[in-house]
Amino acid sequence: MAFDPTSVGRGADAASRSPLAPDRVATLLEAAETHVIAELQALGDELAGWRPAPGEWSANECVGHLIEADRRGFAGRIERIRVADGVAEEGWDQLAVAAARRDWERPVADVIEEFRNGRRAGIVLVRSLGLGELGRHAVHATVGVVTISDLLQEWVFHDRNHIRQLLKNAQARVWPAMGGTRRFTDPAA
Repeated sequence: MAFDPTSVGRGADAASRSPLAPDRVATLLEAAETHVIAELQALGDELAGWRPAPGEWSANECVGHLIEADRRGFAGRIERIRVADGVAEEGWDQLAVAAARRDWERPVADVIEEFRNGRRAGIVLVRSLGLGELGRHAVHATVGVVTISDLLQEWVFHDRNHIRQLLKNAQARVWPAMGGTRRFTDPAA
């Protein structure tokens, strides 16, 4: 079943659900870290640098994006908000940053080390947040007011979106070699 972002949070109790607390978010960030690292290690250098199609990111590039998102969009933004509540925020050119990083050429071990170091620092930051800080905010040029609490929720969502992307890369790599077993997934294949 395909993911439908318009169906997220729907249902009778959607409005009554409170945001996840920083400790729960930190635990989910740790779980995502474990999964991302395990997938990259399993792929190894050759497969982690492989692109499933022109214009699509390799697994290494996907994790490079997570590194930059942690640095710029999540931990970095939270730190800036802590310094100046109501700070004006701009977006960043994710495609240009990904191209400049050249992660498809990097060894998996290097990508993992950079991801692990940044992620662990982000988790420490999240665990250090006080409840009184969660309402502090930035004003983003594209989406408007963004609170620290909003960013924590998006961080969890964003991780899982790119974990799906990592898994799809491995699926794309093996699909052509599956022969007739592809019909278990797609009867028309």
